[in-house]
Amino acid sequence: MLCGCEQPKRQSISAAEKFKPIDPLAVVLAPHAGTTRIDAEIRERQSQVRAGSNIEIDLERLGWLFVAKARETFDPGFYKLAEQCALGLNSRNAGSPEALLLRGHALQSQHRFHEAESLARELVKKRGLAFDHGLLGDILVDVGRVDEAVDAYQTMLDLKPDPQGYARAAHVRWLKGDLTGALELMRMAARGASPRDAESAAWMHTQLARYLWQSQQNVEASRALEIALEVQTNYAPALLLRGRMLLSAGHTDRAVQSLRVAAAANPLPEYHWALAEALRSAGQEMEARSAESQITRSGAWADPRTCSLYLATRRENTDIALQLAQAELEDRTDIFTHDALAWAFAAAGKMDEAQAEMSRALSHRTQDARLYFHAAIIARKAGKLAEAHDWLKKANAFESMLLPSEAAQLRAAASSMDQPTLSRVSADGSTKFPAVVKESTATEN
Repeated sequence: MLCGCEQPKRQSISAAEKFKPIDPLAVVLAPHAGTTRIDAEIRERQSQVRAGSNIEIDLERLGWLFVAKARETFDPGFYKLAEQCALGLNSRNAGSPEALLLRGHALQSQHRFHEAESLARELVKKRGLAFDHGLLGDILVDVGRVDEAVDAYQTMLDLKPDPQGYARAAHVRWLKGDLTGALELMRMAARGASPRDAESAAWMHTQLARYLWQSQQNVEASRALEIALEVQTNYAPALLLRGRMLLSAGHTDRAVQSLRVAAAANPLPEYHWALAEALRSAGQEMEARSAESQITRSGAWADPRTCSLYLATRRENTDIALQLAQAELEDRTDIFTHDALAWAFAAAGKMDEAQAEMSRALSHRTQDARLYFHAAIIARKAGKLAEAHDWLKKANAFESMLLPSEAAQLRAAASSMDQPTLSRVSADGSTKFPAVVKESTATEN
């Protein structure tokens, strides 16, 4: 028996033991809750991994089920579980293509682009299947190397022309300013989408709706959203786009209904920002402020780029907006991150830096309402009035795709420069937004 002055000796722990990595299987085989079909499949696959009869195949399939769950719930934690499945695969078969593809996808989805690119290039060199090139192209788009991504996507389509490849090709067409080409390819993707992969089909129809809305084909856009919501009930991106379209058309109450459900399903800054704008348009100021508080409370880690855009648009905490955009650019050098940084610089009054970043954001001639809006405001603030007039003209054609607060800033800028806008006010005083570009519009010159 120990006397009062004695203490039990502590077991010495070596540094290797202290920092011993966690077994991936211990993580991915933790009890999984949930009542959806995917939840049941995850539990079944976990049981098969535990049984150990075909552990590599079962572990790979479990990883892709976690990816599907992440897409269904918009919970990035499931991508971390998918990554652990890939690490478990790699520990059993080092450098296997299956492990590389799964981990590369998980890393890209977590915005760990540099790590993901290294794996994707190894995968393309080692195996070179269509989806391997697709992964590489996705990463290259995210880091702003669109021309390289085009080559990767072309190889993907050459190997296997399917909806996944068409959808990717549509996106780069749109990035390059070819809305007509993007529409053509996205129609092909949506027609070929399988309802058995409901999330992918819903995403393709939502993207198609976005291009259709931009092309002034609102009835067809609404139908595409209906299909998206038929194959994936309460699909948040479709509800967000529907809410934005309703808001731009003046159907404020219906917009609020759609955006409430969307923000509840996917509480990212983009969703709460749109909801706040709809609520404020409906006269529900207190709830609008509550939605905005979600952005300031969690936006900096959930989606720093959109949080930066929101703060800069509101001219609030411009130093934080600038820090967020600069940090994002360290890993994500696409045109939309350059745009966010340009907008933050402008909000902070640093116009030389804002103009330089805006030039980079416009480098692909992407036809986008927010890009044109930001370019117009930055040129006006820089005293380049002729350039500002040109961007205002382009932005006016897309005004319906801006949020109300952005459209108000655009109109104020146009008014200060005696530049007529294309928006109209109806007899009941509500704002009616103009039609967007015609279907026949091709690459921006």
